[in-house]
Amino acid sequence: MLCCVIPGSLPAVGAARFFDYFRLFCTNQLLLTVAIYYNIDSMGVCAPFPVQVKFCKGTGESMREAKQRILIADDSAMNRAILTEMLGDGYEILEAENGLQAVSVMQSDENIDLLLLDIMMPEMDGFEVLAMMKKCHWIDDIPVIMISAENASSFVERAYDLGASDYISRPFDTAVVRRRVINTLMLSAKQKRLVQLVAEQVYEKEKSNSTMINILSHIVEFRNGESGLHVLHIQTATEILLHTLVQQTDRYNLTTADISLISTASALHDIGKINIPESILNKPGKLTKEEFDTMKTHTTIGAEILDKLPFQQESDLVKGEQIPIAAQVVAMADVYDALTSERCYKKAYSHDTAIQMILNGECGAFNPLLLQCLLDVQGELKQEILQW
Repeated sequence: MLCCVIPGSLPAVGAARFFDYFRLFCTNQLLLTVAIYYNIDSMGVCAPFPVQVKFCKGTGESMREAKQRILIADDSAMNRAILTEMLGDGYEILEAENGLQAVSVMQSDENIDLLLLDIMMPEMDGFEVLAMMKKCHWIDDIPVIMISAENASSFVERAYDLGASDYISRPFDTAVVRRRVINTLMLSAKQKRLVQLVAEQVYEKEKSNSTMINILSHIVEFRNGESGLHVLHIQTATEILLHTLVQQTDRYNLTTADISLISTASALHDIGKINIPESILNKPGKLTKEEFDTMKTHTTIGAEILDKLPFQQESDLVKGEQIPIAAQVVAMADVYDALTSERCYKKAYSHDTAIQMILNGECGAFNPLLLQCLLDVQGELKQEILQW
């Protein structure tokens, strides 16, 4: 389902309300200020003209213009004909003579809005179809109304347990069939719209957070005399290493969402440098003992900054396997990029030299499993990072 914004479709108050929603879900005052300053209305977010959010099918047709598609699965041609006649011309009707055909139609057609499903059918009965839909998660998108002469409570209960939305017993009553079909379709459409709205809100919030992280990290990079590529390198290397790690072990139970979050948050790994004097950050020669001690405080300063965030919990100093795997991976990514990048105090090492230095323990001790991951992806790292 696609959400598009169409100008000139609502009264002027609609635009104001749309901006209220934008302001509500914009989680950072700085980002909101930037949005207003750069006149977001030219981008369609706070438009001076009325807007309308319109949910559309993949074909580009509106839900109001396109007929909803109903699949009738029943081994009786007469029953299928009766139901088709009852539903009238307001729907596009597809038919299946048995459960196997119904499954085949749903596999090849992603635009089924409702399934009317008989229970007693050859090759695959209605319960088996429901079980298949539940296994393949089709039941999440296609509501099912059972249609059967069987009205025993055990049949009805089993149908509901397998995910059916409603149950209609034969003989059919036209008014009952039409009303239950309409109600089921309306409820399904509302649920899909709600899911879409929540997904969009989550996406906008994540995008807002990601933007703020990038702003802060680039401020640090600017003060440190480095290009913004360091942040991109860290995020890329972190993502590559984490994907390789989860392929080699299930010890850390990292989901795709976890990997995305860790990669995004890695941009803040040097946030504590925002409080280090530029004379130390950008000194071309070797640091004195006092300067080095000051530089080392950027880790504790960063911890203090992050500890004040509502989602961050304070933690004691840890070492070895007690260090969260996210921190271990980001540390390795940081070391690799520091070695292969030119700094004010050193020239860049080659990719091969950097890998060997890390493996030899010249840059600290790393988890043996992560060292293996580094070896496995060194070609990809070289291609993805050193090309910039």
